[in-house]
Amino acid sequence: MKHLLSALVALTLLISCNKNKEVTNEVTKETPVDYVAKNDKEITDYLAKNNLKAEKSESGLYYVINEPGTGAQPTATSNVTVAYKGYFTNGNVFDESKPEGISFGLDQVVKGWTEGIPHFKAGGSGILLVPAHLGYGNETMGPIPGGSALIFDVKLISVN
Repeated sequence: MKHLLSALVALTLLISCNKNKEVTNEVTKETPVDYVAKNDKEITDYLAKNNLKAEKSESGLYYVINEPGTGAQPTATSNVTVAYKGYFTNGNVFDESKPEGISFGLDQVVKGWTEGIPHFKAGGSGILLVPAHLGYGNETMGPIPGGSALIFDVKLISVN
């Protein structure tokens, strides 16, 4: 009887400790965080703090055109040469091109660039403020933590 009572107490403790956990054979996955509202606030706070006026697209991309440029205007599939500096809203730089820029197809980069660079003509410059869903999403990419809002100072050197 003593062993039966001890077993019942142990079973009761085990059940009560696990009552909020579902027991399955599946691997549990974390639910991805929705950074849209968080990034939007972070970007609008950055714009206000730095006294910047930006346009906002339907997708949530913010962009500032400092110089529209006078050359060719790229499309979302153009190959372009761009000089840029990428940083977080706290100012920490995560990437920067050489002054002569780097060439790539706009269909080979994050959605924020595919959408944002065509707002400039060759010779133009400005700022792209890219929320996570138009950047790297919830995935960590090198020095960029998942869910990060990204800022890029860009100069469209040429449409190739």
